[in-house]
Amino acid sequence: MRVGLVVVSHSTKLAEGVVELAAQMAPDVTVLAAGGLPDGEIGTDYEGVLAAVQQADTGAGAVLLYDLGSAQMTAEMAVESLPDPGGAVVVDAPLVEGTVAAAVAAQGGADRAGVAEAATAAGAAPEVSEPAAAAEGARTAELTLRNEVGLHARPAALLVRSIAGLDADVRIRLGDDEADGNSVLALMSLGARKGDRIEVRAAGAQAEEALRRIEALVERDFDE
Repeated sequence: MRVGLVVVSHSTKLAEGVVELAAQMAPDVTVLAAGGLPDGEIGTDYEGVLAAVQQADTGAGAVLLYDLGSAQMTAEMAVESLPDPGGAVVVDAPLVEGTVAAAVAAQGGADRAGVAEAATAAGAAPEVSEPAAAAEGARTAELTLRNEVGLHARPAALLVRSIAGLDADVRIRLGDDEADGNSVLALMSLGARKGDRIEVRAAGAQAEEALRRIEALVERDFDE
């Protein structure tokens, strides 16, 4: 079972669009839209949000994200009305980035607290920095991206999912920038495109396995 997500928005189309994007990155996660009023008008519908939360929680809990203040209030009211209010949580996070980060975390098997943390962390600046000194015993590999979109949304999510749960600190370097291999947003911020050569560095007990998985992804062009 994986943690489910509910996108609460004043707009039906906005909620559905965010869900569509997240679903591309986390195909096994239940991500539901709860946007707009029943007649399609702008607004938030308490009953609709409550139903979505109950459906999204398949046993591991649910995380709710929202767009504007009154959507937060509606989401919190829905959670409070659950038989077990502790089964769901409303998080303060950027709607698009937070939902994407949360979905990838849920796909990787994170618990509700981990999924919520991933969503809220998406509000911080992407974790792109100057390359740090390599850890002792680190393994490295240089790989050329051949897929059409490089390390953009879906490929970045696949990379993060491929190493989720491994005992390895993975860093991806492009030029003078470096990103945490466990952060979709940081990987996307590298701006790595088709033809770019990246350096993958991994340290930890499962460093070699992490490198193997990433190399396999690059070799098969991220399943594009």
